[in-house]
Amino acid sequence: MDVALLERLALCLEERFLFTCVVERVLRVPATALNGVRKQMFLNTLVTRVAAIAPPVDGFRLAVTDFDLYKTSHQFIFGDANEEQRVAIVSSHRLRSEFYGERGDANLLFQRILKESVHDLGHVFGLKHCFNARCAMYFSSSIYDTDNKLSHFCESCEKRVRANR
Repeated sequence: MDVALLERLALCLEERFLFTCVVERVLRVPATALNGVRKQMFLNTLVTRVAAIAPPVDGFRLAVTDFDLYKTSHQFIFGDANEEQRVAIVSSHRLRSEFYGERGDANLLFQRILKESVHDLGHVFGLKHCFNARCAMYFSSSIYDTDNKLSHFCESCEKRVRANR
């Protein structure tokens, strides 16, 4: 991942959540960790590797990857989180315009990564999916859902986040 993009993301997340974000080192994951048939990475494989680095003492980890992710119940996912391990994962693979046959757009990619990062960190904070299609906690079943939602929580989800902190 581009370090400048990650540093910009960290600044936006600091503003949204009012906590310090630090861009850490790159985690090397061998291509052999991919499902050979699907050419995708199973989400829990990456969550386990990120959590094993060193559990955060009083914080959370967000990993942003280029790997195309899936989990048992979904053919693909833009990201997900493990509340117990305090880890959120976002994949840029299907957030890229190029995946849909369009010309690359760095700003659109950043906005999509930001929205999904806020969403998955919301899960780490204990939030469930929201029915408000504009809320960051709305479940994105397609890129259109991601593009439609905002990069912050609705009033109801914001209250729940504050109560869970």
